[in-house]
Amino acid sequence: MIKNLYLLTFLTLLSLCSCHNKNSKKTLKLSHGLDVNHSVHLAMLKMGEELYKKSNGTLSLEIYPNQQLGTERQNIELLQIGSLDMTKVSAAIENFNPKMKIFGFPYLFKDRDHAFRVLDGPIGKELLQGSAKYRIIGLGYYDAGSRNFYTKDRPIKKPEDLQGLKVRVMESVTDIAMVKSLGGSPTPISWGELYTSLQQGVVDGAENNLPSFHLSRHYEICKYFSLNQHTVRPDILIVGTSTWNRLNKQEQKWLQDSVDASVKYQRNLWKKAEEDALIAIKKAGVTVFRPDKQPFIEKTSAIYDACQDQELLSLVQQIKNTK
Repeated sequence: MIKNLYLLTFLTLLSLCSCHNKNSKKTLKLSHGLDVNHSVHLAMLKMGEELYKKSNGTLSLEIYPNQQLGTERQNIELLQIGSLDMTKVSAAIENFNPKMKIFGFPYLFKDRDHAFRVLDGPIGKELLQGSAKYRIIGLGYYDAGSRNFYTKDRPIKKPEDLQGLKVRVMESVTDIAMVKSLGGSPTPISWGELYTSLQQGVVDGAENNLPSFHLSRHYEICKYFSLNQHTVRPDILIVGTSTWNRLNKQEQKWLQDSVDASVKYQRNLWKKAEEDALIAIKKAGVTVFRPDKQPFIEKTSAIYDACQDQELLSLVQQIKNTK
């Protein structure tokens, strides 16, 4: 009788625990360094809405913008030890997954459509999945347009104009090599410190896409923007493997489907964000140049010639052959 009572009590507790686990709510923490008006942040809000809806409220997203939880590199390290669930990265990812250096190769893509065919195809998917051995899983690519030079004291109309200028770059060996090949002096500085660095003369200029230049208010200091379009670096959404493995198959699908919906949403926002940024910076007194890209292409070809990594060179060829 007593044994049966113990057994009944044990089974009841087990049932209650199972119900609790089944219906338990999980909150995923996502950190990034962008402004709250940036299309990527807006897409993340969309992702959070989709995730909450698909999971019937059992999965939710908590977003920390503007480098509240650290730089890109710091966020990746937090992911790897399981202290953060998700983050958005750009160049910093190549310090963890060497194959991601491919996005720092200048003038790699013919145009934006070509870039999307690569990113959304087998090459892009393989790059996302290939990060798993570094305790990172790639979930999708947001559109970050093309990167361009902007400066304080003189415009960049040709590569020679970069001679002697200190140019802020991301923490990326390919970005450093790219600026060096054009005659500039590359200076890695975190995004959150760049406004002050420009203001104080630590650097003479930087490089980024139009919306980031606008939303960061760097146009208040830099009055020359050159649309030379040297690289096309996507913003990559990643999740830590420790977080991914804590989710069951259904939860993983909800998350991936929500990411896919947010990627589509963000790419639709991006074109207008670029157009609006161009209008706004011109209104703020920035002179915009569209230099001949050929001299830049010729100068930066040295990066391809110097590359000794056969895997990367093979990847370059695959990308260029993508129809």
